[in-house]
Amino acid sequence: MFGLRSGRRSAKSLAAALIVAGLAAGALAGCSSSGGSNSTDSATKGSITWWGWTPEIGVGKQYIAAFNKVYPNIKVTYKQVATASYDAAIRPALASSVGPDVFNIAPGGGIGSIAAYQGSALDLTPVVTKKLGSDWKSKVAAIGPAGLTTSSGKLAALAVGSTYAGSVWINPDMFSKYGLTPPKTFADWVKVCSAFASHGVTCFEQGAGDPGFNMDLLHSIADSIKPGVWSKAAAGKAKWTDPTLVQAMTVFKSMFGNGIIQKGAVGVQQYPDVNNDFLAGKTAMVMMGTWYMQYSTLAGATAAVSAAGVANAKPFPMVSIPFPDVTGAGNPAPLFGDADYGLAVNTKSKHPKAAETFVTWLGTNTAAQQVVANSLNDISALSGVSPKWSDVTLVDPSTQQSTLQSLIGRASKITEPRLGDLSTALGQAMGVATASVAAGNATPVQALTTLQSSAKG
Repeated sequence: MFGLRSGRRSAKSLAAALIVAGLAAGALAGCSSSGGSNSTDSATKGSITWWGWTPEIGVGKQYIAAFNKVYPNIKVTYKQVATASYDAAIRPALASSVGPDVFNIAPGGGIGSIAAYQGSALDLTPVVTKKLGSDWKSKVAAIGPAGLTTSSGKLAALAVGSTYAGSVWINPDMFSKYGLTPPKTFADWVKVCSAFASHGVTCFEQGAGDPGFNMDLLHSIADSIKPGVWSKAAAGKAKWTDPTLVQAMTVFKSMFGNGIIQKGAVGVQQYPDVNNDFLAGKTAMVMMGTWYMQYSTLAGATAAVSAAGVANAKPFPMVSIPFPDVTGAGNPAPLFGDADYGLAVNTKSKHPKAAETFVTWLGTNTAAQQVVANSLNDISALSGVSPKWSDVTLVDPSTQQSTLQSLIGRASKITEPRLGDLSTALGQAMGVATASVAAGNATPVQALTTLQSSAKG
């Protein structure tokens, strides 16, 4: 998504992804699995349309240009739909006979939900098997098919790339200016923020008015305390009132009073507010996911800083750091993620073979995935493909490349979902729980007890 479902999550914005209603309409009824092909359908020529909330238009054009070097006779027209408008636009389009040939879907119960639209998607298992072999799942990031396969076993879409949350991004220039070191523990975090405050500088900014990013913060705290409990609760195998989650919510609440999270956070959104403040050099730290890698590049950073309203934009070499150790137990720094989005082929497409060619090429071809990797927007869906650093212009390679490589390496091994295991209803209930605690309207135990009741219902 920006990575927003990408600051693009396209700020798929996480908050929007979790509050959008629409699953009540149920899965759309699809046509036969053979699609709506006609006698002129060809795997190597034709004109197809692609609708999605992400990638950005410029990135989409890069993908299509690379595709056309191999398949010059397939014309692909990409239409980016505003994140908040995607469901309202795609639902009637898929119900009609003139909808897009290719469309985005995503894991979980948010925008472009697989649950809502898998009925309009062809099963892509045959084409990916033909392309990569019967052991194709071993050749792609496991988190892709895990989130884009239906309960009946249909592969409804192919992932282009994945995004992961759980990392913290810092402005190293601000740390250097005040002689400070990025925090490794929760105690360090409090001390660092106190030091920044003594200089009148905002340390860590959180858009606590955005339920999705509150969930990311709480999820990270919980995983730092005891990995796996969050996912068990999401799957109904543990209670939201589990002691680990109560401790996590208590730590979450403490951050609003111990100087880590800025005052007035409950009235702030992660996008655009926090994003713009960080890019403008007004805060030293933010919690964003791997989609933020795109701002490590000179071009991406310059454009983003300019968009944040900074005159004569001068980018800074932002870097990621692991989430600080909350308890000192030494648990691995948490990361969790999903396929950023998957490309589905419309059952009513008049050119399903051409559409399948495009989707399969972008999701499984090494050259295509190299383009994806080099954009530093998504982490490649194809195993073994990483950015070709000689083709990537970073703001400061000496400080950024090693941290980016570390982040990508850690993320490529992650299978824990971010949103892919959450229904819309559960996501909404979690948003209410974190918001009530952040605002001081409920204690951690009260909020989690209410959440547990909602989960059972």
